[in-house]
Order: sequence, then structure tokens, then C-alpha cells
Amino acid sequence: MQAIIEACGKQYKVAEGDVIFMEKLGAEVEETVTFDKVLAILDGEKATFGTPVVEGAKVEAKVVKNGKGKKIRVFKYAPKKGYRKRQGHRQPYTKVEIGKISV
Repeated sequence: MQAIIEACGKQYKVAEGDVIFMEKLGAEVEETVTFDKVLAILDGEKATFGTPVVEGAKVEAKVVKNGKGKKIRVFKYAPKKGYRKRQGHRQPYTKVEIGKISV
């Protein structure tokens, strides 16, 4: 069984047992998170689509890790103006393991 959920302003296609990286959630490690915005449930040949969400469906997940991604360099440059600016950025993420998909 698979589901399409909306979390953190993005859509994710998940199945039971999947480990996904998503935008940082306000949850601690080993905490259980429930996603109520289930847009579709895919079960073999049978598919259920919500308008906009499937009523009564939810996906439970366990937070595995909170961390930061790889550093990216942001470099701004204006030619002939003497303007150079270098910044670094590390995007925070939450690693979750999908547990149970219930309809």
C-alpha cells in the first residue's frame, strides 16, 4: 500500500517501511508523527483520491533523526562594481520512517 501525503508544503509518495528526508519538523527523535493530509491511497489496482484529502486516512511515522544537509555556497558578484559576497547555508531536515498507513 502506498500513499501520497502533503507535509511541509511538499508532496511525498510513501509506502510502509520507507525512510524519507523532509523539511524540519518540530518533533524530537523517537517521537511519532501523524500526517492527516493524505491526498491519495494506492492499493494495488485500487486507487482512492481525495477532494482534496481522503477522509479518515492517516499516515503514522517515527522520527529517526534531525540534522543539517550538506553545505552549499552562495556567491553574489556584480562585475565592475567591486561587490563580492560569499555565504554558506545548511538546510535543516528531519529523517522519518513511515510506519502504518490507515484508511
